[in-house]
Amino acid sequence: MRSHWADVNQGGRAADSFLEGPVVDAVGNLYVTDIPFGRVFRITPTGAWSLVGEWEGEPNGMKFLSASELLVADYKNGLVVLDLRSGQVKPFLERRNSERFKGVNDLVFDARGNLYFTDQGQTGMHDPTGRVYRLAPDGRLDLLLSNVPSPNGIVLSNDERFLHVAATRGNCVWRMPLLADGSVSKAGQFFTSYGPSGPDGLAMDEEGCLLVANPGLGYVWVLNRFAEPELVLKGPRGASVTNLAFAGPDRKTLFCTDSTHGTILTARLETAGRPLPVGRPA
Repeated sequence: MRSHWADVNQGGRAADSFLEGPVVDAVGNLYVTDIPFGRVFRITPTGAWSLVGEWEGEPNGMKFLSASELLVADYKNGLVVLDLRSGQVKPFLERRNSERFKGVNDLVFDARGNLYFTDQGQTGMHDPTGRVYRLAPDGRLDLLLSNVPSPNGIVLSNDERFLHVAATRGNCVWRMPLLADGSVSKAGQFFTSYGPSGPDGLAMDEEGCLLVANPGLGYVWVLNRFAEPELVLKGPRGASVTNLAFAGPDRKTLFCTDSTHGTILTARLETAGRPLPVGRPA
C-alpha cells in the first residue's frame, strides 16, 4: 500500500505497515504504532494481534500516561492520548505558543512526571533545527535544544542526571547534563554510528548501558558508559530495527520493531531493562 508518509520518508516504498514505539503493560501486552496508517496494535504474550486504535495521524513513540492511557507522539497532530479501553484519541499538546511542531517523534517521562520529547520533522544535516522539549507536570514547556540534526529516540540515564538523544541524520547519539535549574549544558556526541540511517530508538538497562536501535544496519548496539559496544544484536537480512522495549517478568526480554518486515524481533539479555516511570497515577 502507498501512503503520503511513505512517499516522503520511505522513497515511496509500498508497505502495509511501519512499526515503531513499542511499550509493554503490566500484564505483558506489547503495544506498537503503525506510522503511515495511523494505527496502534496490541500483541498479547501468546502473539495474538489486535487493533486498539486508528485515527487520522502518524503515531510514533509512546509511553504510558496511566494504566489505561498511552501518550503518543503523533507526527501530524502533536502529542495525543489514546484510551486503551475505548480506542478514542484526544489532544494533549498540539502546539507551542500557537506554532505547530515540526513533527514530534519520541518521548520519555522522569520520576517527577516531567516529559521529555523530540520534535524531528524533516530536519537533518541540511537543516539542523530539530528540537527537544521538556513539559513539566504544571504545564510549563521548556525548549532544551533547537539545533539537532533529526532528533529521534530519547532516554534518561538511570540517575536522571543525563539526557540521551538519537540524532539520526547526524548518525550519532547526543548526551547532555540536566542542571539543577532545569537547563542543559555541554551537550556532547556520546556515540558515533555509521551506515545509511543513523540511531533511532533508545533504551537503558539497569547497569547503565545504553541500547541503540540502528535501522540502517538492522543492529542494536549495547554500549557501556564509555560508549564501547559490549554487545551487538543483529537482525535478519534486510531488517530495519527502529525501536526497543524491555519486557517479561524479569525485564530481560528485549522487543524490537522491524519496520521492513512488519514483525517483532526478540532477544534475551543478561541485564534487565530500567523500569520506566508512568506519567501520572492511574
